[in-house]
Amino acid sequence: MRPVLILMAGLLSACTLTLEGVSLTYRLDLTPAILRFEPDRGVGATYFVGEEVRFLLTLAAPGWVTLVARDPDGFTYEFDRLYLDRGTHLLPPGAYRYALTPPRGLHRVRAVYTDAPPGRVRLEGRYANWDARLRVYVEASRATRHQVAETFFYVR
Repeated sequence: MRPVLILMAGLLSACTLTLEGVSLTYRLDLTPAILRFEPDRGVGATYFVGEEVRFLLTLAAPGWVTLVARDPDGFTYEFDRLYLDRGTHLLPPGAYRYALTPPRGLHRVRAVYTDAPPGRVRLEGRYANWDARLRVYVEASRATRHQVAETFFYVR
């Protein structure tokens, strides 16, 4: 069964359909854009208030990355937007810092990759459906390729 799925994915990855002189081409890209996303101490690590957290992010293709956090109290906010080349990055770049502040507890962070610049939609507030808000964000960017990766850590 598995070889059949691999063969089908290969056949569908780049198709052209021609109808009476009109050609329609589409590409189904099954390769992820984000290959790695985790805190510098590892997924599920513990940090203390006032410490800095950094993230390891590996991209298969250049693009825009927005970092979005969800605190233990349910508040969601963007804390960085960057254009990054293909490869492995330690974020934040340069002298900028991500210093941790309360509330203490589980902090979830998502890296939102798009191949187009982010739109004007910001990710900040309390959302009953975080995934629905992310869809609005991606649609506003008009990206043809996007991906979301999530990691987490604890603040004590």
